[in-house]
Amino acid sequence: VQLVESGGGLVQPGGSLRLSCSASGFTFDSYAMGWARQVPGKVLEWVCGVNSDGSTNYADSVKGRFTISRDNAWNTVYLQMNSLKPEDTAVYYCKGSFVVGTTEYDYWGQGTQVTVSS
Repeated sequence: VQLVESGGGLVQPGGSLRLSCSASGFTFDSYAMGWARQVPGKVLEWVCGVNSDGSTNYADSVKGRFTISRDNAWNTVYLQMNSLKPEDTAVYYCKGSFVVGTTEYDYWGQGTQVTVSS
């Protein structure tokens, strides 16, 4: 199983970035996919998710600015980030989740750094 994020970098406030997460080794279209972020010294923060049926949900802090999408043909999930703010600076992690009964199977990527600064 592998999740590989890309697309992070340095952007000015108000700018945009698009993160990608390429998945392999599991049945991608059966998994809920999502993004979380972490600032050093702080807890991991859930950002957004897209279910296997395509439905999405977002943290209030990013709602209206970030858009998550998935392409099952390419086993890839995307995070389009617009109107970026300095407080969006963090390492962004891709996550895949699958629930069977009461058991949740989670896979994580290695993370990609996003820095919003002038």
